[in-house]
Amino acid sequence: MAKERPEFQLYNSMTKQKEIFKPIVEGKVGMYICGVTSYDLSHIGHARAYVAFDVLYRYLKYLGYEVVYVRNFTDVDDKIINRANERGEDPKALSWRFCEEFLSDMADLQCLLPTHQPRVTDHIEQIKDMIAQIISNGCGYAVDGNVFFSVDNFPSYGLLSGRKLENNRAGERVAVDIRKQNPFDFALWKAAKPGEPFWDSPWGPGRPGWHIECSAMSAHYLTHAFDIHGGGMDLIFPHHENEIAQSCAACPESKVNYWIHNGFVTANDEKMSKSVGNFFTIREVTELYHPLALRYFLLGTHYRSPVNYSISQIEIASESLFYIYQTLQDCADALLPLREESDTNGKKARISPAAQECINKLRSDFETKLADDLHTPSILNSSLIESFRFINTSLNMLKKKQQKQQQLSIVKALIDLEKQIKDILDALGLLSSSTYNEVLQQLKLKALKRAGLTEEDVLHSIEERMLARKNKEFSRGDEIRSDLAAKGIALMDVGSETVWRPCVPVQQEQPAVQPRQEKPVVQQEQPVVQPQEEKPVVVTNEQANPPPSSADK
Repeated sequence: MAKERPEFQLYNSMTKQKEIFKPIVEGKVGMYICGVTSYDLSHIGHARAYVAFDVLYRYLKYLGYEVVYVRNFTDVDDKIINRANERGEDPKALSWRFCEEFLSDMADLQCLLPTHQPRVTDHIEQIKDMIAQIISNGCGYAVDGNVFFSVDNFPSYGLLSGRKLENNRAGERVAVDIRKQNPFDFALWKAAKPGEPFWDSPWGPGRPGWHIECSAMSAHYLTHAFDIHGGGMDLIFPHHENEIAQSCAACPESKVNYWIHNGFVTANDEKMSKSVGNFFTIREVTELYHPLALRYFLLGTHYRSPVNYSISQIEIASESLFYIYQTLQDCADALLPLREESDTNGKKARISPAAQECINKLRSDFETKLADDLHTPSILNSSLIESFRFINTSLNMLKKKQQKQQQLSIVKALIDLEKQIKDILDALGLLSSSTYNEVLQQLKLKALKRAGLTEEDVLHSIEERMLARKNKEFSRGDEIRSDLAAKGIALMDVGSETVWRPCVPVQQEQPAVQPRQEKPVVQQEQPVVQPQEEKPVVVTNEQANPPPSSADK
């Protein structure tokens, strides 16, 4: 009898606790994730957010749900306009180009395409209709071609973030916009300025405010009530708080059942900033590391915890990924001449109890850990690694002389375990569409690039080392091996042959790297951080220049 799956729980930022996931419509899920403002290449903060929600999307599909996943593009915004003006470029053309660059990065990271990817400029009519409804319901007012949301007329404002309006000090840093009835009122529609894109509206020419776009587009694609809304923790206030106010003011039945937020990214334990030189785009990382290594690194920390990007951590992730694909390749190579006989004569072969326990434990642990608020580090660092260790042990047994039925039993276990692993890697987005060997070659090419070497250089060093050893110049041979290890290239003696593979660079004072161990070094998990109640903040002159966020919203 199959073991029943554990109930799926998600941490809800609205209720500040884990809750069993129950969709509004049985078997179907509506999910809206705030997308990027397309004015520049995306950074690893974006990668963190969209990999996390891609895992959520994949796991919901794994559980059998029919998911409508909506992720928007903000393609008209102050940042876009300013960047276009700096470059003497049309804002629409600039935005379109960076939308395509973002999609390219997401494809590299193996993030599945959402069901819908709406752009603000294609939904101006829906936005204007929602603004008109908000005004009609007494929660919006027009001033000089602008439209503001009236927080005083929405008593439950602050429900998501826990902020109380009276605790915020208005006007401390900048002058309060005197056009507003309350300093916390925010723009729904901005009056056109010279040289900026604009659309006609009942309040005059202008463009949407920062927050209204997501309220209008989520309602358009998912109706006013849907299951999941997500984004970075920095979007809780003001963006998502304002979304709730707008949506409920336009339609009192508006409701999101689960608000999901991912944690921040730091670099070398400091907040990412271009001014201090620790700001990394996805493209800068994947230039030197395989995109799946970046994805593996990001999955090594729970999505709600802060994740610290560093070269040492991405190196460890890259080595772990190489270990996974090398083991799968070794398994495929060993099984290739045995699959046909297994298909013909292996039907009566019985998998050993140890093998069956490994297979069952892998699936059970995967479903248990992912059901617990998508706890990806636990599966990466435990039963998945145990499964690869079991494969290596089984491959060593196959090399020894076995009775036919025992051999067939091992082969059948390896075939079943490989399938199980592939299903789980696919659910985590770590199973490449390329072959195992192609991924290994890609990882090796990245390692050579980081080392500043060509494969010919490495092969020459191998020949030089072999000659040194032949001449009994063992210290020279050790020196060659150590020098390569310091650059992230490990030499391994396999019989009479020497091969190389990527490794975590070894400090020169440390001993040279040893042959590949069965268990790779894994990333240390960070504790899950619960969102804390926000401190009082200063109110600035509304969202003319919205603060940066994980989604650049």
